[in-house]
Amino acid sequence: MRIAIFTDTFVPDTNGVAVSSYNLFKALNDRGHYCVVVTSNPFSKEVTFIDNVLRIPGIEMKKLYGYNFAGPNRKAHKILKKLKIDIVHVQNEAGMGIFGKSFARQQKIPYVYTYHTMYEDYTYYATKGRMETFAKAIIRRFSRWQAEIADEFIVPSDKTKVSLREYGVQRYINVIPSGVDFSKFMYNPEDKPFLDEYKKEHGLDGTFNLVYVGRVAKEKSIDVVIRGYALYVKKNLNHNTRLIIVGGGPAIPELEELAEKLQIAPFVHFVGKVLPADIGKYYHLGEVFVSASISETQGLTFMEAMAAERLLLCRFDEGLVGVIRDGESGFFFRSEEDFGEMVKKIRSLSTKEIRNILDEANNIVDYYSNDRFVERCEHVYLRALRNSW
Repeated sequence: MRIAIFTDTFVPDTNGVAVSSYNLFKALNDRGHYCVVVTSNPFSKEVTFIDNVLRIPGIEMKKLYGYNFAGPNRKAHKILKKLKIDIVHVQNEAGMGIFGKSFARQQKIPYVYTYHTMYEDYTYYATKGRMETFAKAIIRRFSRWQAEIADEFIVPSDKTKVSLREYGVQRYINVIPSGVDFSKFMYNPEDKPFLDEYKKEHGLDGTFNLVYVGRVAKEKSIDVVIRGYALYVKKNLNHNTRLIIVGGGPAIPELEELAEKLQIAPFVHFVGKVLPADIGKYYHLGEVFVSASISETQGLTFMEAMAAERLLLCRFDEGLVGVIRDGESGFFFRSEEDFGEMVKKIRSLSTKEIRNILDEANNIVDYYSNDRFVERCEHVYLRALRNSW
């Protein structure tokens, strides 16, 4: 098949949509398909087509993680037309999504649409707290419409499927978890000098470390982790722990201020933004991966942490039930007060108990492998093509 993936964000961006799109793009080409990605161009004001990635210049959205917003482009359209694409896979609704859908309809080919993001959780970026209910109602109607008009529709989790049913989506919904190249997150002995030096330089050696990896933004609820950690520190004066937050984002200043206010700043270390190729090694700064986010449609970072063989301590969310089996493949906490108790419980585990939990996590991770992800997408593509004959 000749496939065009349209996405607003792509590597070197490090968000879930960018990573998922890259994994799909790479795996499809590895399996003998011809796959191109159509995305924005943050590097140039020109349309470029290099290594099957067609980049279109756009406008930088400084208030939205600095993403570049690009849309339909005449030159890009001409390039795509010559490629004789069989099927389009759209990863976003606006920008590249509009381009992908219009290109598919003009060429009379089917398009598949993946709904990656629960936009209800992000309305505050636009509303600043005003008319929030109205904004959420608009998002529900828009999401329902987008789902119904696609030739095939994909969501990454049962949690997202349930939400869209509540929005009123009646059509068939394919549930396909995004794939992950887990090899990038496994421990690499070559990283040991870097990890040892980094820990020594920042006072993280000889301590029991909790690590968060991901965007540092309001919807990730990192403040819940910090508050829970503060309660743990105050109840356990000889805790000998650190909380490490890896990633960039607009919430860093207010979280640093929160740590100061709670008088735990010496125990909280902000790494900042790291290169995509280096993310895997940063999981190994900690013994336990922590997260309080309940805005995830799938939770790729949770699976990355499993692949890195980190124990998981995450706030309970229905969308994580299939990934985390409480006490078997990881642990849930349900409140800030509960967080510290769960840290104590994890620290009391024996080596054998830890090994059993990590082995169970590895079994779950296999279900989310990139190979399985691509096979499921291929099946959807073939059905869309058959139905368009």
